[in-house]
Amino acid sequence: MTFFTFIEILGTLAFAISGIRLASAKRFDWFGAYVVGFTTAIGGGTLRDLMLSLTPFWMLDPTYLVVTAGALAIVIVLGPYLIRLNNTFFIFDAIGLGLFTVVGIEKTLAAGFPLWVGVIMGTITGAAGGVLRDILINEEPLIFRKEIYALACVGGGAVFWLCESVGLSAGFTEVFTASSVIVVRVIAVHYGLKLPILK
Repeated sequence: MTFFTFIEILGTLAFAISGIRLASAKRFDWFGAYVVGFTTAIGGGTLRDLMLSLTPFWMLDPTYLVVTAGALAIVIVLGPYLIRLNNTFFIFDAIGLGLFTVVGIEKTLAAGFPLWVGVIMGTITGAAGGVLRDILINEEPLIFRKEIYALACVGGGAVFWLCESVGLSAGFTEVFTASSVIVVRVIAVHYGLKLPILK
């Protein structure tokens, strides 16, 4: 398993757990929770691949179905503990956001597109799954609220560009980019940083 594949699987697990956790709060059954978790995990990447004229990644490898099933098992077994932790959803969502931003950028560059397109696709990969999740559970999408969410992905894209500009290794660039997205998201929520509301 390559480091990039590990990042993609870890991001899938994190996003699936975040989706299933919210589905459980809405009292979905196991199948419904699985659907929400799977949609959260693959939604952004599917949209990215379609826009890049690629076959959606999860259609080429059943691993993502299995990983989502593992996420469901984790929530079922550890449900009472996860529910007590109010920040559980936020933590897993932030991790998934950071990891999938990197995945989106790397896949776009591998398809031969310039970095500025990679930043957009990285943002879509990280944020679109959460939009679909919120729609399925009948919530206002997080990306449209005052919280800094998709903007953290854009910031991660800028960090990726900076790392590449100074010639840092691919592994360090990926880790540093994902970490920057997670840190921005955590800081924004902790200090209540928000974008101005359009009136």
